[in-house]
Amino acid sequence: MERISKKPVSENIHENTGFLKEALGVEKSFDVIQLEVNYTEREMAFYFIDGFVKDDILLLLMRELSRLKPEQLETDILSKLVKKYIPYVEIDTTDDLNEAINSVLSGQTALIADGIDRAILIDARTYPARTPQEPDTERVVRGSRDGFVETLVFNTALIRRRIRERTLRMEFLQAGRRSKTDIVICYIEDIADTERVKQLKDHISKIDTDGLTMAEKSIEEFLSGRHWSPFPMVRYTERPDVAASHLYEGHICIIVDGSPSVIVTPVTYWHHLQHAEEYRNKPIIGAYLRFVRFIAVWASIFLLPLWYLLVIDPSYIPQGLSFIGPDKNGAIPLILQFLIVEIGIDMIRMAAIHTPSALATALGLIAALMIGQIAVEVGLLTNEVILYLSIAALGTFATPSYEMSLANRLMRITLLILTALFHIYGLIIGTVVILLLLAGQKSFGVPYLWPFIPFDWQAFKDVLIRFPMPLRNRRPVILHPKDPDR
Repeated sequence: MERISKKPVSENIHENTGFLKEALGVEKSFDVIQLEVNYTEREMAFYFIDGFVKDDILLLLMRELSRLKPEQLETDILSKLVKKYIPYVEIDTTDDLNEAINSVLSGQTALIADGIDRAILIDARTYPARTPQEPDTERVVRGSRDGFVETLVFNTALIRRRIRERTLRMEFLQAGRRSKTDIVICYIEDIADTERVKQLKDHISKIDTDGLTMAEKSIEEFLSGRHWSPFPMVRYTERPDVAASHLYEGHICIIVDGSPSVIVTPVTYWHHLQHAEEYRNKPIIGAYLRFVRFIAVWASIFLLPLWYLLVIDPSYIPQGLSFIGPDKNGAIPLILQFLIVEIGIDMIRMAAIHTPSALATALGLIAALMIGQIAVEVGLLTNEVILYLSIAALGTFATPSYEMSLANRLMRITLLILTALFHIYGLIIGTVVILLLLAGQKSFGVPYLWPFIPFDWQAFKDVLIRFPMPLRNRRPVILHPKDPDR
């Protein structure tokens, strides 16, 4: 990443203010404030971004400085200002004006004083932020209702609230030549694999781009590789309790400023099928919910291709299931009906995202009555196509991970097309290719299908069944935790 050369802070305040005024575009941007003041008969200047600074804190600092007398700053000016006369907790200094500029643009206040060859950085920033609320995509019947927000410090505090561990680490990084996006690597030092943490920080430090416009999603694409694979290599969560549980297992979380989603890495395929609701109920109920979810996910992938195979080749239909298949064909081939409805469901989903909540009911009526029912009545679609696609859509919506649900949808469409072209051979070959694709992927060195491939029975039992918490006394060995016992 290209690095801007150092610009030393001069003892002459006019040299400093001239450089900062030009670099920050003080007269070109209305929200960049240069406040020139004079305290103890000494010229000073504050630099900050309007909207990022707590006005009451800044007024307090200015009031305290205005009370100083010239003789109080005759010697050792910098040390007295920082340690005695500026009453604030988060305060630092720098001898580089370019570093001061980056700090100002991130929300801090820079104080330049005549006769001092360092800039004083006061972290009195505040960001526009919403209050933590329950995420829409990870709702639970019982449990906490707070969720991550777009402000980095709020998110780290939500995790700290749940993990009062002295070895919990929040390491600060920045990425993006122009955006200077704030990133925090979060892990428990006594548990997480040190080599994996180092590798992750190295990857982030090597990100070379102007800006991370899509925040955590841009980070994922730079880190995970496998750009054309539809399967997510990381897990996103907006729940602090989910992030905390992964940290206790030995995972590493990446928190990006401006995003309410936290990245959990490394993960396997099975992490995308777990939901907090399973752990908010009794173990037997959680195991049942997990079993139902697995059925829904597998149905969303394989139900339609299998049903289509039985329709186009009735010889595979077992006795007693002769009712499988449409009583009459529609006006167009079945495979085209499937593709039309698949695209139609995606159109409805996108329309729902862009539709104001007050009109959501009207959108549902249009989708259900005016499109689905009328399409069947005019003979464009058959009832069975609507039925089985509805079951597949339910399985898609039951998938906890939104990214995994989209990947499964692409796999379903691929299997449908292969089944239409090559019948049973297409379904078998397509399924094998998908399994090989999954088995060949790794998420930061962790096999994607572990503990199924490579097989680990002790760990696989925890994937299939929601075990009681007292019996989950070992961390996943694939993460190489320093402390394997819970």
